[in-house]
Amino acid sequence: MSGASTPPFSDPASSTTTTTNSDSESMHSLLSPPRTPPNLHQNSIDPDAKWLVQKYGGTSVGKFAVKIARDIVSNYLDQHKLVIVCSARSGKTKALGTTNLLLRAASEALHRPNPSIPATPGTITPFSHHLLRGIASGPSSPGNSSPTHGSSGFFNQSVSSSVIHGHFGFGNGGGGLPAFSTTVDLIRADHLSAARSAVKDPVILREVEGEIERDCEALRGFLFAAQVIDEISPRSRDSIVGFGEKLACKLMTAVLRDQGIDAEYVSLENVVPDSPDGDSSRMNGSESGVHETLDQDFYDRVAEAVGERLRQCAPRVPVVTGFFGPVPGSLLRQVGRGYTDLLAALAAVGLSASELQIWKEVDGIFTADPRKVPTARLIPIISPDEAAELTYYGSEVVHPFTMEQVIRRKIPIRIKNVENPTGGGTVIHPDPDLDVHAQLSHSELSLSEPLSLQTLHPFLNPSASSQTSSLKVPTAVTIKENIVVLNINSNRKSVSHGFLAGIFGTLDRFGVVVDLISTSEVHVSMAIEEHGLEKKVLERLTKELQKSGTVSSHRDMAILSLVGKQMRNMVGIAGRMFQTLAQGNVNIEMISQGASEINISCVIDGRDAIKALNLIHQSCLQIRPEGTKGRGPWLF
Repeated sequence: MSGASTPPFSDPASSTTTTTNSDSESMHSLLSPPRTPPNLHQNSIDPDAKWLVQKYGGTSVGKFAVKIARDIVSNYLDQHKLVIVCSARSGKTKALGTTNLLLRAASEALHRPNPSIPATPGTITPFSHHLLRGIASGPSSPGNSSPTHGSSGFFNQSVSSSVIHGHFGFGNGGGGLPAFSTTVDLIRADHLSAARSAVKDPVILREVEGEIERDCEALRGFLFAAQVIDEISPRSRDSIVGFGEKLACKLMTAVLRDQGIDAEYVSLENVVPDSPDGDSSRMNGSESGVHETLDQDFYDRVAEAVGERLRQCAPRVPVVTGFFGPVPGSLLRQVGRGYTDLLAALAAVGLSASELQIWKEVDGIFTADPRKVPTARLIPIISPDEAAELTYYGSEVVHPFTMEQVIRRKIPIRIKNVENPTGGGTVIHPDPDLDVHAQLSHSELSLSEPLSLQTLHPFLNPSASSQTSSLKVPTAVTIKENIVVLNINSNRKSVSHGFLAGIFGTLDRFGVVVDLISTSEVHVSMAIEEHGLEKKVLERLTKELQKSGTVSSHRDMAILSLVGKQMRNMVGIAGRMFQTLAQGNVNIEMISQGASEINISCVIDGRDAIKALNLIHQSCLQIRPEGTKGRGPWLF
């Protein structure tokens, strides 16, 4: 590799690796901190500059990588210290997204090859079987020798070729590759195509192509090993899914450097610290922690470790994997597929960032889904409680647990649009006393800079508040479709606690989450999201619930939710909501109001969902102030 090259990938944590063969030395050069030409744009060196964490979703990374580097990241560097967190790339369809393909490959690895197809003779010795079992168990524990770069922390490239071809009987002359190999080829081809269309510098392109090739071969080798031992543990599945973020971040690092930005790829797969009691096996994701619930102390320690690692990158721009390695009980089980958002939140906490930005393909949070309600408007500021309610009931905002991590540290979250980077977006503000979103228009409040109370001071003075203190309006209305309602009538003349205990115990055994519930002493109605709930599971659940009483079900329903912090003291809002639905000939199956009193929800027929959404938006969110009757709706 030319001495003048500027490798886009750097992981100082692994830079101490020593190698002897020429191939390893070539890969080792990519681990060393790159020499930075003086014309590359770096993070601000101003000691007073604040950190700013930007998280980009898979669709944004997949479609707008160059735009992100050229039009967004470059505009923040002079005033901020940026951190970029990337999800795995999304495909043209959800099924072809990288994460879905990786999960599919993991499932395919457990399908045994057809014994009727002859394969190249090979021998699996006790030693190689032991080696494979170690490979498939997941990343090496701290203290082991550093993994070869491109191996993603658990598969040595020099081992993969010899083991696969010498012992597995696949590959050269084999009787056909397993299905997961084709899936890996899809992932490889997608990322190579994206790199070639986005990266113009031939040196940077050659390096990122090499990284993609090595990572995909490491993935293929890992899946071969898993197929031989016929096992994929939760920890192994985490590692397989983690390839998606690694590939996306390496690609984004190359694009940033190609656009003149000094970026550094950072893998956080080994960032999880040991537990305070020294039980490193548990903290590194051993199966003993499968049923363990991670407490806040765990996330605080991860945030501190992430912040310490990212500060080492200065003045380069860290491009960080959302995958942060093995955790007790498995990352997917404990956190779910939203772990990239969570990592971005933990990075913001660890760096005491001024703001966490979540970049999507929408301008922010609206009063209703603008695709279904033409009159929906952007909400410039919203409270965390309201954002959490909207997330629970159908709007894709930010997971409440992710919000909690930054809000408890008084860090605002801003939702921004990759396709409209100059727009203000929506700010989820941590100040519980801040209640101005119903009073401000988007044009009144400049949100081009990270939000602070000084920015909002003109809107928080007593005179400004008094002019609008009489205005009490909901914040948004949302719909959650694909709902099934289960009604259970007790068949016994028993006390209610036994009846309810039996129902909730059954739900717990089946792992079913209830969105809404309405109860009396002998009757329970439950609204459950049918999407993702297998038909057989629902049938078994219904059969089990019949032990407690008579069960009836209503499918293809929808939950309509009106959300607003000011609704606590809004007399008559529930009456207006239900009267509007009645006048629109929309039947209500069940009604529920949360204890927080910021949400009123009801279940309606799914066929009436869009009609009801527009009716409620027009009736409850477009309010005419006193003295303006007949002048048309007043939009706040």
